[in-house]
Amino acid sequence: MSSTKKYRILDGTVLKIIAMISMVFDHVGDLFFPKVMWPRMIGRLAMPIFSFCIAEGFAHTHDRKKYLCRMGIFALISEIPFDLAFEDRIGFTHQNIMLSFFLSIAALMLFDRIRGGTGTDAKRVSIGKTVLGAAAVAAAAVLSFLLRADYTAFAVIAVFLFYVLRKYHPLIRSGVGVAFLALTRTVGYYCATGFSFIPLALYNGKKGKGLKWLFYIFYPGHLLLLAALKAFLRA
Repeated sequence: MSSTKKYRILDGTVLKIIAMISMVFDHVGDLFFPKVMWPRMIGRLAMPIFSFCIAEGFAHTHDRKKYLCRMGIFALISEIPFDLAFEDRIGFTHQNIMLSFFLSIAALMLFDRIRGGTGTDAKRVSIGKTVLGAAAVAAAAVLSFLLRADYTAFAVIAVFLFYVLRKYHPLIRSGVGVAFLALTRTVGYYCATGFSFIPLALYNGKKGKGLKWLFYIFYPGHLLLLAALKAFLRA
């Protein structure tokens, strides 16, 4: 493991910035250049990286309830910009990714609460409790599907995998999480999902400079801007 440490040059803040840039390419491509594939391919980096960062954030936060509430509040804030950008109206046909991450965090809280552990001390936890905890995660995944949250059950399961594999070698942890998203979303430009393994493999385990509120504000903000731009171009 030590031989690869010198290559781990990206902290958590840099990962989030990469994911946000990737997300912008994806959304711009989806909204304005639907027949062009390369922006959507660049966009495939975002979901695995964000899922990884959610798992890291949950593992290191000092207050999990505040983390859950914060994600829930911004899921509500983001819904109207999301609807206007992608649906041209406010409705419930498709919900934003922050709802998926809200459910993911809730699932991890239930998982640890049922098991009575921290997600990493598996040797001290019974198999029965682990199964029940996994069932709670599965229930959250089903709920995300029923609510039509972005990435549905795939988001919840991906965050769960990145979380429970924290004690494994970083390359195994990143590889399993990325492979899950890449193999379950294989149509067209989704084949580029596997490239997200590269920045995750370069993660050094450090939080970075923080920018705690950057993603929370950026997500609804950029959606609102894209919705306004789309409306302007149609006028």
